[in-house]
Amino acid sequence: MATTKLAEILQGTGLFTGEQLAGLLARLKEGDGSVTTIVVETCSIREDVYLQALARVLQLPFVRVGEQPIPPDVLAKLPTKAVFQYNVVPLGLEQGALRVATHDPFRPGLVDALRLAAGVRVRLALCPADDLVRAAKQFYGVGADTMDQLMQDHRIEMKEEEDLLPKDLSELDQEASVVKFVNQIFWEAHQDRSTDIHLEPMEMDLRIRYRIDGVLRQTPVPPQLKRFQPAIISRIKVMANMDIAEKRLPQDGRISLRIRGEEIDVRVSTMPTVYGESVSLRLLMRSSGMLGMDKLGLSPADEALLQKMIVRPHGILLVTGPTGSGKSTSLYAWLHTINSVDKRILTIEEPIEYEMAGINQIQVRPEIGLTFAVGLRHILRQDPDVIMVGEIRDKETAEIAIRAALTGHLVFSTLHTNDAPGAITRLIDMGIEPFLIASSLEAVIAQRLVRCLCPDCRRPWKMDAGFLDKIGFPPERLAEGRIYEAAGCERCRQMGFRGRTAIYEILAVHEAIRTLITARASTSDLKTTALRAGMRTLRSDGWSKVLQGVTTLDEVLRVSEEDEALAET
Repeated sequence: MATTKLAEILQGTGLFTGEQLAGLLARLKEGDGSVTTIVVETCSIREDVYLQALARVLQLPFVRVGEQPIPPDVLAKLPTKAVFQYNVVPLGLEQGALRVATHDPFRPGLVDALRLAAGVRVRLALCPADDLVRAAKQFYGVGADTMDQLMQDHRIEMKEEEDLLPKDLSELDQEASVVKFVNQIFWEAHQDRSTDIHLEPMEMDLRIRYRIDGVLRQTPVPPQLKRFQPAIISRIKVMANMDIAEKRLPQDGRISLRIRGEEIDVRVSTMPTVYGESVSLRLLMRSSGMLGMDKLGLSPADEALLQKMIVRPHGILLVTGPTGSGKSTSLYAWLHTINSVDKRILTIEEPIEYEMAGINQIQVRPEIGLTFAVGLRHILRQDPDVIMVGEIRDKETAEIAIRAALTGHLVFSTLHTNDAPGAITRLIDMGIEPFLIASSLEAVIAQRLVRCLCPDCRRPWKMDAGFLDKIGFPPERLAEGRIYEAAGCERCRQMGFRGRTAIYEILAVHEAIRTLITARASTSDLKTTALRAGMRTLRSDGWSKVLQGVTTLDEVLRVSEEDEALAET
C-alpha cells in the first residue's frame, strides 16, 4: 500500500498526532515489522483500541475470535499451514466469500495469498493478535501446522544426527517434524505457566493436558495426533536418555532445556498403559525456585515465628501436605534464608529440584543402595549444622532424623499428612517412641496452594449469607476486608487467576503439646490444644487471604477440609 494512502487511513483513526504519524511512517519504511505491531510498540496504544478505530475507517467488522464456535467446514476452508503462517482464522462464508480475521490488514499480498489457499474470494475482519493465537490453538490444536505437514509427507523422519533440542525454543524454525511438535508442546506449556504436562494415550486419540496453577486443563490437539503417538513418545524418551525399545516397564529420565533464556529441568516418567505409554513431564523452573521467606504468602505473625524457628540450633521442622502443595519450595526458601559461610548445610533429596550454591546436595539413588536412611546416616559424619531430608518415608529415616535433632542438628523434612497435628500421629504410627518425638519436634507446618485472583479483572462477590453459613465462614470476619470472585481477561488468558500462593497451618510444639504427645493423645486432642494456644487452621488462613482479595472462597474450599472449620467452633 502506498505510503500516502496508509497515512490517510491512520490519520482517519484520530489516534495519532502529526509527530507520531511521521515516526510511524519512518519505522515502516525501514521494514521492521507489521503496521499493527509498530503502532502498539511506538505509540503505546492498546491493540484492540487501534483495531476498532481502524475497522471504522476501513469499514471492516471488528471481532473477538473464540467467543463463538466456528463450524468445521469453515475451518477446513483454509489450510492449517496458512492459518498459522499468517496468524488468521476463518470466521464464515458470506455470499460466496470467506470472512477471515486478521490483526494486520496491511500485510503485503495477504488477501491474494488467502484467496489462493482457500480457492474463494476473501473478506477481512480485524481481531487482536492474541485472540487469533488462542483461537488457532483452540480450533486447530497445538502444533496443528506441524501435524498437517507430517500428514502431507505421509512419513516421519527421526534422524539420529538431529539435535535433541534447539539452543533456544523461541527459535521454532525447524522443519515440520516430530522434533518440532515436541518442542511446541514445551513451548505452549511454558507460555501457559504449566508445571506439568501429561501425554495420555486413549483408544482413539492422544490426550495432552497441562497443569496450570494446580488445575489440569486439556489442550486442543489435531485429530490425527494419535497416528504419530509412538514417534512423539519415542522423541521424548530420546531427549531424556531413556530406553526407547523398553515399552513394558516404567522408566524415569530427565531433560535440561532453555526457553527464552530460562533454564528448565524436566522430570520425565513413562508408564505402560492399555493403549500405549503414558508420559508425565514435571517442569521445574530453576529461576523461580529460590523464593525468599517474604514471597511464600505467610502472614506477618507466621513469618516472624518461622524466622525464629529456622535459626534454632537443633530440632526438627516438618512440612506436610500432598504432592504439589509447595513443600519443597518452602524448604528451599528456609535454606536460602539461613545459607551462609558459617553454616554447613547438607541435603538428601529425590530428586534435586533446584541447585543451590553453597549447599551440599545429595541425590537419592535406590538402585545402588543410596536411600534416604543410608544417606542420612552418612551425612551425620559430615559435621553438618543443618540437614534437609527430602521426605520421611519410613521408620528408619524418621529414627535417624530424630537422632540427628537430639544430637545438636537442625533438621528440615516433609511428611504426607492432611494437617499439622496429623504429622505427630503419623510418626507414632511409624513406630517412633512418643518421648523421642516430644523431645525433638519443634514445629509442624501444613500447607496448600491456592490460585491467586488476577488483579486486573477480579470483581466483588455478590454477598450470599446462606452460602457463607453453609461453608462455616465466620460472619464477624467480614469486617476484615472484601470478598472477590474470578472474572477473566487477556492478562490471565480468561482464567480469572494468575499465579499461586500458599495457606498455612503452623503447629508450634510447646509444653502442653509435648505432654499430649508423650501421652499418645489423639489428633483431635492435639488440634484442640493447639487451637487454644493460637494456631490457625488452613481454612482460617484461607479466609484471611479471601478477605485480602488474594483468592476466592471456592479455592479455599477446594484445598482445605471441612472439619477444620468445625474444629474452630
